[in-house]
Amino acid sequence: MLTRHARAACALVVLFALVTSPAPARPPAPARAVTTYAITNARIFPVSGPVIERGTVVIRDGLIAAVGAQVSAPADARVIDGTGLSVYPGLIDASTTLGVPQATPSAGAAIVAPPAPTASPAPSLASAAFYTYATSAPGLRPETLAADLIQPSGPQIEAARNAGLTSALVAPRDGVLMGQSAFVNLAGETPRQMIVRSPVALHVGFTPLRSGVYPASLMGVFSALRQMFLDAARLRDANQIYARSPRGLRRPEQDRSLLALLPALGREMPVVMHVNTEREIRRALDLAAEFNLRVIISGGAESWKVTDRLKDVPVLLSLNFPRRTTVQTPDADPDPLRVLRERVNAPRTAGRLSAARVRFAFQSGAVENIGDYLANAAKTIENGLPRDEALRALTVNAAEIFNVADRLGTIEVGKIANLTVTRGDLFDKTMRVAHVFIDGQPVELKAVAPTVATAPAAGTWTLNVQLGEGEHSVTLALQQEGETLRGSIQGALGTAEIANASVSAAGEIRFTARVTLGGQTTEATFNGTISGNSMRGTVQAVGQSPGTFTGTRPGAPATQPATQPARTPHAQGVRPGTPPAGTGTNLSGTWALTVAVGARTVPGTLTLRQDGQRLSGTLQSPFGTSELSDGSLGAEGFRFTTSAAVEGRTVEITVTGTVSGSQMSGTVASEIGSTTFTGTRPQKQ
Repeated sequence: MLTRHARAACALVVLFALVTSPAPARPPAPARAVTTYAITNARIFPVSGPVIERGTVVIRDGLIAAVGAQVSAPADARVIDGTGLSVYPGLIDASTTLGVPQATPSAGAAIVAPPAPTASPAPSLASAAFYTYATSAPGLRPETLAADLIQPSGPQIEAARNAGLTSALVAPRDGVLMGQSAFVNLAGETPRQMIVRSPVALHVGFTPLRSGVYPASLMGVFSALRQMFLDAARLRDANQIYARSPRGLRRPEQDRSLLALLPALGREMPVVMHVNTEREIRRALDLAAEFNLRVIISGGAESWKVTDRLKDVPVLLSLNFPRRTTVQTPDADPDPLRVLRERVNAPRTAGRLSAARVRFAFQSGAVENIGDYLANAAKTIENGLPRDEALRALTVNAAEIFNVADRLGTIEVGKIANLTVTRGDLFDKTMRVAHVFIDGQPVELKAVAPTVATAPAAGTWTLNVQLGEGEHSVTLALQQEGETLRGSIQGALGTAEIANASVSAAGEIRFTARVTLGGQTTEATFNGTISGNSMRGTVQAVGQSPGTFTGTRPGAPATQPATQPARTPHAQGVRPGTPPAGTGTNLSGTWALTVAVGARTVPGTLTLRQDGQRLSGTLQSPFGTSELSDGSLGAEGFRFTTSAAVEGRTVEITVTGTVSGSQMSGTVASEIGSTTFTGTRPQKQ
């Protein structure tokens, strides 16, 4: 038996062991995230009020806590010195598919076309049977929610943040009744963390579905839209009748696709219609008027032509301006005047909408390089849009249109702290994004790997169409905006604008056009694939047996067998057997030029002075007289840049060409297009 002293000694030993033995390992306390930031000494553009030339923005717990010239940084804030920086509300993309993956084709999607549109003002519940849309083709599913599709990370979202974008309206990608969009912030580990508001709007496209499923033509698109809206109205009326007095009545059969249309029919949800041309916009507005829909126009390339009908209709104006995506060689046909006009008009549309007091916000419009988003916004300012209106179109206008202006769009106390911080003015070419805050947290800006682009389809194609009784030669002129195409056909099948045109990353191309065969005009659908500068596929005209077509496009040199000699400089405008201009060529003198502009030619006078391999001089044309710069002469030919006043604005021009004796030829290229020229010089200089 232990004595009292022994027991005390044992207790001391145990206590010493407990004190000196290592304690059980505990996980380290997580580092507390910084929730308070202060950007000081910055130029602040609240949008809701005048510019603060030197002030402070305080962010706390994801919200804007204070803003002003007299605001001081709190003691617990992480301070960012904003000297030389400009702070803007986070930029908003008003229509995009960021974060929504490409759909994969599923088997069994083909459906039978519904019956012809019929209106039933007094539905009979005893025999209430509705066409079942819930199992129809993916393109006719208005119940699809972008919130269920969004993936919270990826190179496209990172690229958007690098360009200063903090939030966006995200819609499902394809279809006629595409589904319902969500307004999201472009940061978060889960879709739930990203979503600001969902659903926001029902989105409608007018491109027929591919792979032969209904609706496969523009007429079918409008028929399907009208039928679904009519059936949704019948279901609404039937449900109301049943709710008032259900006894003795058969319960109406429900359909989730039709139910998804009811908020739009009740004007509780706006309908975004994706259209560009004047004709498409007018048709969309007519459809909206028929069903009393709250319509929003998305795209709106020619919305300036219908401002009289847009007084109460917002426009989500695309900043994906048309431009040449392939190099035009001197022996290629010049772009039509219509194409050149589109390139000139694109940056002017915003100014025209502003002057007509049409409310609009900017959207990326599937622009391939998101860096062009702000660059093209700056072009709208150069073409008549007031600078403050351009800033509103990038921020608060979209927030107001989508009913989130109480949370976003301006720098005001209590709003979500989405901020775009730049070094330099937002619309300057030398501007760079310095910081981006989303939900009050700084976002890491890093380089992003390039994304896969759609197949290049723009240019002038020569088609050989086998249809009807024989062979038809057609010229197809295409302009490309992401996956969307616009253009026209001209030739043996008549002259017409194309519609419902698109091209995929795999080179699958589709468009419809009015064609004339045997004196009869009908609609034809072209389906094919593009491989480099070749195109081939099938064509189906109403009332005709299926046909085929092949096409070629001037552009990159064709691949030649190894047994053949290398391609001559003829593709660059030099006659076979004639060497290109080199260091031994003297270009000094006065050259009489002829420049192709559509179907016309424009004269010009080029005065060159050569000093070794350097060129200088002047170019005189109906657009004025301008000095040459960056002129040089090498083994490949000559090159210089100059400028011209085109329709009230200055356009930079790059001229490249080759010389053979007293003859020259080459290409004139600018942001509004490319064309060709030839020139001669008197023998005695």
